[in-house]
Amino acid sequence: MKTMSATTAGTSDVRRLLAYGFLGLPLAFAALPIYVHVPRYYADSAGVPLAVLGGLLLGARLFDAAIDPWLGWVADRVPRRRMVVAALVPFLVGFVALLNPPDVWVSAWLVLSLALTYLGFSAASVAYQAWGADAGVDSRERTRLTAAREGFGLAGVVLAAALPGLLAADLSEGVARLSWVLPPVLLLAAIVLFAGIDPGAACSRAAAPLLPSLRYVLGDAAFRRLLAVFVVNGMASALPATLFLFFVADVLRAESAGGPLLALYFVAGAASLPVWVRLAATRGRVPAWLLAMALAMLAFGGAVFLGPGDVPAFAVICVASGLTLGADLALPAAIAADLGERLRRAGACFGVWNFLGKLNLALAAGVALPLLALFGYQPGKESGDGLLALSWVYALLPLVFKLLASVLLWRWRDSLEIHS
Repeated sequence: MKTMSATTAGTSDVRRLLAYGFLGLPLAFAALPIYVHVPRYYADSAGVPLAVLGGLLLGARLFDAAIDPWLGWVADRVPRRRMVVAALVPFLVGFVALLNPPDVWVSAWLVLSLALTYLGFSAASVAYQAWGADAGVDSRERTRLTAAREGFGLAGVVLAAALPGLLAADLSEGVARLSWVLPPVLLLAAIVLFAGIDPGAACSRAAAPLLPSLRYVLGDAAFRRLLAVFVVNGMASALPATLFLFFVADVLRAESAGGPLLALYFVAGAASLPVWVRLAATRGRVPAWLLAMALAMLAFGGAVFLGPGDVPAFAVICVASGLTLGADLALPAAIAADLGERLRRAGACFGVWNFLGKLNLALAAGVALPLLALFGYQPGKESGDGLLALSWVYALLPLVFKLLASVLLWRWRDSLEIHS
């Protein structure tokens, strides 16, 4: 009887994890084309001048980052399910419109569809993350729910990377068709989430204004320390993410290998998630995260020595560093979920969290690209000091940030090893 009860409970637990995590797939599936395909799609297929396109994308991304703290504040005052439903409608409409531009007023279409997509995507993400914090009854369960969300997210990224080439011979046509894959997947994921996860009690937070609410969560010392580690560690990830395609094309001289190598990295990250979750449960989330940081530095350091034709060696580095990705995705966000519940402001916490994550991507481009230009790097040029600078900025500068993040995490380990 005990065995049957344990089996039933275990099956129910797995179903709950799958029900919560599934929405992570369509959200991540849409994020990849928004950030990777849209610039080239609108430049090549829609004919938007590069200078104009760059300004429009910068403005849209600043808008996207800026609204996250406000959305987090809203999420603490609106029931999670209602906010997710309200957010998915503009997200879906905006995404389909974004990848199917008209022949006229293309720049205006880009701005409006991006704004709609970003608003819906960010609102859904904040409410979804806060819902996971509410749904977890303790630290262990919040870690597992976070890992389920990030695991499905990695599957969505891999799917979005592979599908355009399978849907059409022409990449632009494949990207356009990608927009019609999202609606049924998103609808199914939403139904599964709503059916499998209790909506929880209606939010009853005091209606404090936005700035006092932000001051409240930022006034918590543990949350500030976690944010500091998150930002520094995030720069260690954002720099190579920004320069990955440049490194593959100009240092390895294997531009066509970029997609498969990216897929390899994310598949390794997805495969590692259960290992990090189990290690966090037995040894603690902070020790597990510290171990992942150390392994990431060991795995990635060899990239600086690579040159033309070293694709197999770089593939090994992609797998090895990808195996540490699961810890970066699941463990800090799970700690943030615990802090959000402790402060009774999960929405506000994840609003700040997402804002800083997006700011990291902007800062990485703002630091890395001008630095490379200063050292004479020119994309497509096969020799010169610029290539050496690219290798150093791609492979060594992230190690500096990763080392600093590990030192900070070790220093604050006692205040960040939270159990609830």
